[in-house]
Amino acid sequence: MTLNKFGFGLIAMLAAAGTHAADLKLAIVYDGSKFDRSFSQSASDGVERFKKETRLPVLEAQVNSSTQSEQVLRSLARKNVDMIAVISFAQAQAVQTVAAEFPKVKFVLIDGVAKGANVKSVLFKEEEGSYLAGVAAALASKSKKIGFIGGMDIPLIRAFACGYAQGAKSVDAKVELTQNMVGTTSAAWNDPARGGELARAQFERGVDVVFGAAGGTGLGILQTAKEKGKLAIGVNSNQNYLYPGTMLTSMLKRVDNAVYDSFTQLKNGQFQAGTTSVGLKEGGVDWALDKDNRALISDAAEKRINAAKQDIISGKVKVVDYRAGNSCSI
Repeated sequence: MTLNKFGFGLIAMLAAAGTHAADLKLAIVYDGSKFDRSFSQSASDGVERFKKETRLPVLEAQVNSSTQSEQVLRSLARKNVDMIAVISFAQAQAVQTVAAEFPKVKFVLIDGVAKGANVKSVLFKEEEGSYLAGVAAALASKSKKIGFIGGMDIPLIRAFACGYAQGAKSVDAKVELTQNMVGTTSAAWNDPARGGELARAQFERGVDVVFGAAGGTGLGILQTAKEKGKLAIGVNSNQNYLYPGTMLTSMLKRVDNAVYDSFTQLKNGQFQAGTTSVGLKEGGVDWALDKDNRALISDAAEKRINAAKQDIISGKVKVVDYRAGNSCSI
């Protein structure tokens, strides 16, 4: 059914189950389209996996502004849902406000922090996954010039860049990194033309591998790399399939796991409010190797990247988190 008052589509996928868990009512609210082939799509993948395994219903809604987010969350809460998973830090204030109004409803904020006795916030150690992307980039670069293009210039995206730089320089301290940010407003996430322009400019300066952490803008970065015969690194979801042959890898931000695990914890009576941060050790971030980029990753490179992964998991390598106030030499 469609709720025109709020300008969003609300889709109920109903299924039957024969246990007490069948009484659960779950919902998810995406920030923008769930078909973005990046962050929100990863969340959607988690929903689909949960539904397939449990045959439980999940209501899905999409919002495009913080004001709309509050309206949508209230509408769902009034339907007596047990849990609402909310995607993106942009909805943090809306979650905090509405969660206080509906203390019996559980909220899970993915990629942001909101306070409340009924709120769980899930953050990611993007710097760890980006470190692996940096290792891959430095190993693959022939010019020893690599690039990074971020979407909105915020600490979260600076953390991607910082981790990427650390990984690259762990391979070769002389690697040069060119960095650009698309903008300072939310429009920076949805400008693939601008992403393509920045990528083109970097390639003209000798960059031969570029990592984009820019939401929908990143699709322009990946396409330009394909056109120019350069290498690109995807983000959030596994984007290797988009341009096989020029996609070196993708830095995975396992939003799917965060959503799936949160729903599963509620189903099992294990919900815990508070803030948690997940990295390589917890399966929160990773790198992608599959049939679409297998030819670009040598056996030696695979071993080097996985060795770096294990060093981070074991604590042998400590990746600097830009958001913790640490200096980061780019």
